[in-house]
Amino acid sequence: MNQEYEQEEGPGFEPEATRRDAGDAESSRASRGWWDRNADEYQSEHGAFLGDDRFVWGPEGLDEAEAGLLGPAGSLEGRDVLEIGAGAAQCSRWLAAQGARPVALDLSHRQLQHALRISEDVPLVEADAGALPFRDGSFDLACSAYGAVPFVADPVKVFREVRRVLRPGGRWVFSVTHPIRWAFPDEPGPEGLSVASSYFDRTPYVEQDEQGRAVYVEHHRTIGDRVRDVVAGGFRLVDLVEPEWPAWNSQEWGGWSPLRGNLIPGTAIFVCERD
Repeated sequence: MNQEYEQEEGPGFEPEATRRDAGDAESSRASRGWWDRNADEYQSEHGAFLGDDRFVWGPEGLDEAEAGLLGPAGSLEGRDVLEIGAGAAQCSRWLAAQGARPVALDLSHRQLQHALRISEDVPLVEADAGALPFRDGSFDLACSAYGAVPFVADPVKVFREVRRVLRPGGRWVFSVTHPIRWAFPDEPGPEGLSVASSYFDRTPYVEQDEQGRAVYVEHHRTIGDRVRDVVAGGFRLVDLVEPEWPAWNSQEWGGWSPLRGNLIPGTAIFVCERD
């Protein structure tokens, strides 16, 4: 846990929400601290939905077992897979059950402690997605379910690192908040259905402490930006999946809800391949 921020925040600390620039180093430091501080609450609140060994792409509940975005389940056996922003490694555990050889990587030490709490069957690595500690061509597949990509200032840097560690023909699949959501308030109810800001405003969302230091950063990219980033990172875009909200899912998760999910997309999943 980031002791400096923990001590300065103190009881009842409420960060200030703003929109301002935030670079690589500040974004990375904020993400590590935020997830270390909030991992317990996150896993307590969402652990039942995520399961211990389920691969869910987002709050809609699209399951990799159904979607097959990494390839048919039968094709995963014996494949080396890197999960980036793995949290408690739920997705990696599902991959292992299909016979794959996953490695779960996360920036947050506390999130990886939750992975160990659930089981010790999956190799864990604590590292930044922009500097992957693996040799070139170490993996057949890479994936990230809402991990790393929304929180980095330079996604192309991450994509080039992913390309480096993938073997030729390797697939890279990642999910993020659907970019259209940035134009709407982050509210699950009717107040979240009216456009409140410009979709084209790429200014990061930042929560900062009393000294103006970021404690949480999330970066906005338009759909077009994401596509160009994928190409600049050395990938070919194979598919863009926008999961519809299923009838069985009645939960609210932050700004995601059945009300909003039936009207506007909440998640975008990019399916990419390394030539």
